[in-house]
Amino acid sequence: MSNWLKLEGDVCAVTGALGGMGVEICREFARNGANVVLLDLDEEKVKAAAADLAAEFGIHAEGYKMNATDEAEVQAAVDATIANFGRVDVLVNTAGILRFAAMEDLPLSDWEQVLNVNLTGYFITSQRFGREMIKAGQGRLVHISTVASHSPETFSGVYSSTKAGVNMMSKMLAAEWGPYGVRSNCVEPCFVKTPMSASFYADPEVEKSRSRLIATRRIGEVSDIANAVMFLASKRSDFTTGDAIKVDGGFSNMMGDLTAKPGGRRAFADNYLKNKGVELWSDESGVAKPTDQ
Repeated sequence: MSNWLKLEGDVCAVTGALGGMGVEICREFARNGANVVLLDLDEEKVKAAAADLAAEFGIHAEGYKMNATDEAEVQAAVDATIANFGRVDVLVNTAGILRFAAMEDLPLSDWEQVLNVNLTGYFITSQRFGREMIKAGQGRLVHISTVASHSPETFSGVYSSTKAGVNMMSKMLAAEWGPYGVRSNCVEPCFVKTPMSASFYADPEVEKSRSRLIATRRIGEVSDIANAVMFLASKRSDFTTGDAIKVDGGFSNMMGDLTAKPGGRRAFADNYLKNKGVELWSDESGVAKPTDQ
């Protein structure tokens, strides 16, 4: 067990604790000696997950049923956390849902549902747990956002819109709560294997084509996200707030490679990469194949 992150004994609450990212984040906190509060919709499963975590890592873990959009349930989870642990040091917001549709066809009910879970839910949990952090004079909030909050991904407009809102909410919390010793930051993943995306990446051609668009030439794992969360949740990042860490394998820096490189520049790039044994993501014209996008 490492002590570099200085998380031993901290009380870390995680929403969406039964989801792919949530599970790994909880486990990583436990590996680092933190006590963990697991928050999710299924009471039986979240309590069982907490018991398993405590038994495996020898830490104090509790699981509470919590719908992040229900103020009463969130407050009950806060009260239970304070009663059982005495304080809360870290809140990680991971709960989220997706709805795909063209903007002209998107039902208002879908828009409102995703907005309620992905943004309003983050606000309610941040506000209620944040009040306890303000009282204590210290605390760290980490919110799972997405690279798509900056660059629109077609047909997922409501998801990207809510995550852009999460980014600004985090900045507001950082600005207002900084004087109380409370920090707020985001982690922005892209192309990560989770239970939500498992069926998508079950097709090896999808994984192969997407990997070619990423600087590191691989799809992300939930452990990559958890590692970034650990840093922002730890005392090692005490001078970082109102910011976001992209965890996308360098994808957001590859925009120049997603355009054609005519003439000698294209040929030079292709030949150089081939000589280095790097598989090209584009066809010989330098234009991305439709399946690669």
